[in-house]
Amino acid sequence: MRPIILALALVVAQFGIAAAPAYADKAPIYTSILNNTALGGYDAVSFFDEAGRVKGVKAHSTVYEGAEFRFANAENLAKFKADPAAYAPQYGGYCAWAVSQGYTAKGDPKHARIVDGKLYLNYNKSIQEKWDADRANFITLADENWPTVLKD
Repeated sequence: MRPIILALALVVAQFGIAAAPAYADKAPIYTSILNNTALGGYDAVSFFDEAGRVKGVKAHSTVYEGAEFRFANAENLAKFKADPAAYAPQYGGYCAWAVSQGYTAKGDPKHARIVDGKLYLNYNKSIQEKWDADRANFITLADENWPTVLKD
């Protein structure tokens, strides 16, 4: 009887361990826990405009990669829908510096940069300053780590 119980325990443990990573993976887009909104509700297209970052509204929203993106107007929503990859933040809006270091942290839209036509977020001002000091290298490292950093 004891060998059967041990074998059964091993089978249960094996299935439990195999199933765990599927539940532990992080979402591909960093969002607010409260409402699944990307970029803290800011309009992704607005980061690329001269006026800069503006808040979006629910009336002009769409879902991309499982997250809700909001826009200030119908024109920006249409631009995003036509080419979401051109406007969505790199590394899903997680902190670009953290991803370069092999882990994830929240990206803050107040600490954003457009580099070579791509939107990057950082955790805070001091992290962004660190990222800015060697931006090209950190982008290369983050590109190598993405998206494997989403796996726990």
